[in-house]
Amino acid sequence: MQNKKKRKPWGVLIAIALAIFVGNITGKDATIFGITYYSIFDIIGKLFINSLTLIVVPLVSSSIITGVARIGSETQFGRLGLKTIFFYIVTNFIAILIGVTTVNLIKPGVGVGGAANLINPERLASLKETVGTESGNALVNLLLDIIPPNVLDAFAKGNMLGLIFFSLLFGYAITKISALSSETHLNFWKGVFEGMIHITHVIMRFLPIGVFGLVAKVFAETGLESLRSVGIFFGTVLLGLGVFVFVALPLLLKFVSKVNPWRHFRAMAPALITAFSTSSSSASLPITLDCMEKRAGISNRICSLVIPLGTSINLSGSALYEGMGALFIAQAFGLDLSFGTQLFFSIVTLLTSLGVAGVPGGSLVAILIILKGMGLPSEGIGLLLAVDRILDMFRSTANVFSDGCCAVLVATTEGEKGVLAKKTYQSI
Repeated sequence: MQNKKKRKPWGVLIAIALAIFVGNITGKDATIFGITYYSIFDIIGKLFINSLTLIVVPLVSSSIITGVARIGSETQFGRLGLKTIFFYIVTNFIAILIGVTTVNLIKPGVGVGGAANLINPERLASLKETVGTESGNALVNLLLDIIPPNVLDAFAKGNMLGLIFFSLLFGYAITKISALSSETHLNFWKGVFEGMIHITHVIMRFLPIGVFGLVAKVFAETGLESLRSVGIFFGTVLLGLGVFVFVALPLLLKFVSKVNPWRHFRAMAPALITAFSTSSSSASLPITLDCMEKRAGISNRICSLVIPLGTSINLSGSALYEGMGALFIAQAFGLDLSFGTQLFFSIVTLLTSLGVAGVPGGSLVAILIILKGMGLPSEGIGLLLAVDRILDMFRSTANVFSDGCCAVLVATTEGEKGVLAKKTYQSI
């Protein structure tokens, strides 16, 4: 994933295997000292979800405020920076639409046995009524949430759209006040961000335990039937990522930048291999910069802005996965989202993917935010954890490839010559 310390996956993978075995063996009724194993799994899972939810508001707000303030303070940002942000938004939104379309066509969450029993029946009935019959009102409420009347109330209630809007506005405002005040604000929010990153790292140390509780609860409820649905979801995500990386982005390179997409794959090969093996966009950053400058022929002026910034906020593969994961959970609980709701859902996913980028466990945090913003049950995140770690490798690769594509798009539209030119490959 993104900007995180390199961690070995074995602890999580072992926890998943144990959770599948233990959950399937114990079921919902087995007890120890009069307490069901299922309730123990439930407590462990809820504590882990609560710990992730705990950091969302300060982490997202400080990340956006410091990021916008830092970008806005760069005197050289100008047109080049705006163009970069534009391509980031385009590629992210394309990725999300591909993900949403793929999930709607394949419907991997339909028929997930026992998933509906993971939450209170009365609550599920209320969710079905609200999501199914009041989508228009839900959209109006979401639009109103973008500009909350009371920002403190929005922060307290976890109104993510209002939080993101205020953070963007506040980060921009910091760049327009006096230098002394601006520096004070920036240092404060930078300190908050660094503190929250440290807390996030601490929480991630307990990831195997949290994963065990959530996955064991799912399999105690649904049995091995969950493996089939999760397997279908796994294949659906790979299909969505494949369409994005091998169809959508090459078409942008072909028709916008007028370059040969195959040459871009060749140029980025070392960075893509690094991203896949480390599951980290940040760990791939030095190699990505080297590939884009020496192998793709893009100037340092553009690479030094586009690639590092993209590592922080242009995580298209993660955005695609987060949207697909949230819709998969909605399908698993039998919640029918209208076209209008899904369209707005895509916008929420886009904003969320920009807001939580560059943090460890970012995709898990993002999915929780999306579920909360759309009024969907957060308990369903346990359905994803059995394959999340493996998919992390694929979506990180897509993130890095998308960053490289944006660098090519910016460079060619800025009039740079020789980008991915044939002569470049005579020395590769």
